[in-house]
Amino acid sequence: MAGSGKAHMRPEGDRVLVVEDLTVEFKIAKDKVVKAVSGVSFDLIRGETLAVVGESGCGKSTLGKAILQLPKPTSGSVNFLSEELTTMSKHDLRERRPSMQMIFQDPVSSLDPRLPVSEVLAEPLKVWNKGNQVEIDAKIDELLNAVNLDPKVVRDRRSYEFSGGQCQRISIARSLALDPTMIICDEPVSALDVSVQAQILNLLQDMKDRYGLTLIFISHDLAVVKAVSTRVMVMYLGKVCEVAPPDELYLNTKHHYTKALVGSVPIPDPDRAVTKGLIMGEPPSPMNPPSGCRFRTRCPAATELCANEEPQLREVSLGHFVACHHPID
Repeated sequence: MAGSGKAHMRPEGDRVLVVEDLTVEFKIAKDKVVKAVSGVSFDLIRGETLAVVGESGCGKSTLGKAILQLPKPTSGSVNFLSEELTTMSKHDLRERRPSMQMIFQDPVSSLDPRLPVSEVLAEPLKVWNKGNQVEIDAKIDELLNAVNLDPKVVRDRRSYEFSGGQCQRISIARSLALDPTMIICDEPVSALDVSVQAQILNLLQDMKDRYGLTLIFISHDLAVVKAVSTRVMVMYLGKVCEVAPPDELYLNTKHHYTKALVGSVPIPDPDRAVTKGLIMGEPPSPMNPPSGCRFRTRCPAATELCANEEPQLREVSLGHFVACHHPID
C-alpha cells in the first residue's frame, strides 16, 4: 500500500470530505521529483475541525491546496459532498468552488492592496450574481460585523492600512461571503502576534458555530490546535503518523515524532525542566525519502524492521491511531 493505511477512516457519519491515497508530486528536473504528499487518507465529518500538524515542509499546505485541486493531485481520490473532484470537468469544479473556501497563511498579501475592503468582499458576490447592489452592500456590512469590524470605518480603506490581525479578519469575512460548507485554514494565526492569535482563534470558533462550518485547520503549533480541533492528524514528510482527539494526543502520545512535537510546546513554568534532544538531525529530502518508515532516520526507537517495512495506521485505543512499529507504551 502506498499510504499509511485507512484504519482511521470512519464508514458512518455525515462525511463532508473523504480523501483516499492522495499523492502530490512536483517534477523539478528531468530526474528529480519532490514527493510532497504520499498516499494520505482521511475523512471529515460535518461540523468537526480536523487539525493537520507537522513541521515546515511536511506537506500540510500542499495537502490543503490539493483538496481544492490547486494544484490537481498526482493521484488519489477527493470526494466532497459525495462528488469526486479529481475527475470533474473544469466547469463542474468551478460550480462546486463556492462550497469550499480557503483562508491563507499571510493575511496581508492575500488581499489585493488596490481594492478597498468593500470591493474585496463584493467581488465573489458579484462573480456569482448573489443579489443586486443593495443586497451586496447589506451582505458586506453583515460579514464585517460578524468578524467584529465596523463597516463605516473599514469599508473604504485598503489592506495596507490595517494590521495583520485586521487583515485576517477581512480574509475570514471574504471566505464566508458565499456561505461555504468547508473552509481550509492554512496556518491562519502563524503570522500574527500571540496576543492577536487568541482573538482570531476565538473568532474562527464563533464563525464555525454561527454558520455551521466544517474546518480543516493547518498548523505547526500543537498548542494552537489543541484549543480549536476535535481531531488531530500529525504528518511527517508527506505521511500520516498519528490520528487522535487533541486531549488523547497530548496525554497518551504514541508516535515518537508526535512526542517531540508535544515536548516542543513552551510551558510557562520556570521550575519545569528543559527538555533537550527530542529529535536529532534534519528532515530527509522529500526527493529521496527513506525506505520503510520515513521518520526512522531521526527516531530513537528505530530498528531494521522500520527500514524494511512501512508501518500502517492501527488503532491503539478508542479513536487513537498510530503508524509505528514500536509505539510508545
